Amino acid sequence: MTDELLSCVTGSWSPTIGDPSIIGWVTVFAYIVAALLSALVLKLGAGNRRAFWYLITLALVLLAVNKQLDLQSAMTAIGRCMAKIQGWYEDRRVVQVVFIFAISALSLILALAVAWNLRGGLEQTWLAFFGFAFLLTFVVVRAAGFHDFDRLIGFEISGVRMNWLMELTGIIMISLNAFLLIWHSPARSKSR
Repeated sequence: MTDELLSCVTGSWSPTIGDPSIIGWVTVFAYIVAALLSALVLKLGAGNRRAFWYLITLALVLLAVNKQLDLQSAMTAIGRCMAKIQGWYEDRRVVQVVFIFAISALSLILALAVAWNLRGGLEQTWLAFFGFAFLLTFVVVRAAGFHDFDRLIGFEISGVRMNWLMELTGIIMISLNAFLLIWHSPARSKSR
């Protein structure tokens, strides 16, 4: 089965630049800037929010790499090939719904755990918190490969695809929150 799966996956996916467009590279740059700002929040002292900003920094770096390696397409190809090989491809919608439900439930539990951990500091990180939740939800649902969702994110308004708008919205929310924390940081105030 391993050889058959490998053959199927390599037939439908190969490691290439995932989004070689200008907006694709702008998005990668936005991920990197957001990761650097998040790392700077850590450096300047994130207090009891340290684990949160570390998680965001790490996730943003991984998402920047993923943006151009297109690893979510590899995951989709693996799932599709496994479904074909194991004979449940015709029932894949049920599996997709269960997958989305399970990931959504896990994400909700993780979000509640992070919110609990951030209690007393959520007022300073709420924008990044919701931006991160929005971004991860977008990435996970997109990776699941629902055709209806793919149509939604492929929709264009005045030449701007919803895909770009949704992904960049989460990144911008995180960046803005990090920037505001850096700007109002006591460590930054001392250096002025």
